[in-house]
Amino acid sequence: MVSQALAELIMTVHFAVLVFLIVGGFLAWHWRGLIYPHLAMATWGLLVVAFPLNCPLTAAENFFRVRAGQPELVDGFIDHYIDGVLYPQTAAGAVQLLVGVLVLGSWTGYYLRWRGERHAESRHVGAH
Repeated sequence: MVSQALAELIMTVHFAVLVFLIVGGFLAWHWRGLIYPHLAMATWGLLVVAFPLNCPLTAAENFFRVRAGQPELVDGFIDHYIDGVLYPQTAAGAVQLLVGVLVLGSWTGYYLRWRGERHAESRHVGAH
């Protein structure tokens, strides 16, 4: 029972991590410090898509799934819970591209806000 609960907790955390990947750059517009974990998360996401890397959250979930008497996620978290469930399997590439565009868009907005604030500060300091 504990192993099942831990597997489900890790699955929930994994979903939260993916949501953060999508919206974290936008959240950083208001909470600047979030940009650093978001940069790390986006880098990890890009590496996982580009190379056959194993996600430690998937490995941890699989560990507890096996201890709870459940089968492992053979194809990984995204293939098991998201591809073919939230969108058709054939749209996976388009969804990855969309996520990339959203992340880059959020970073662009973050930079523009940061630059605008710096510019406003320099005008304010120069006015004194």
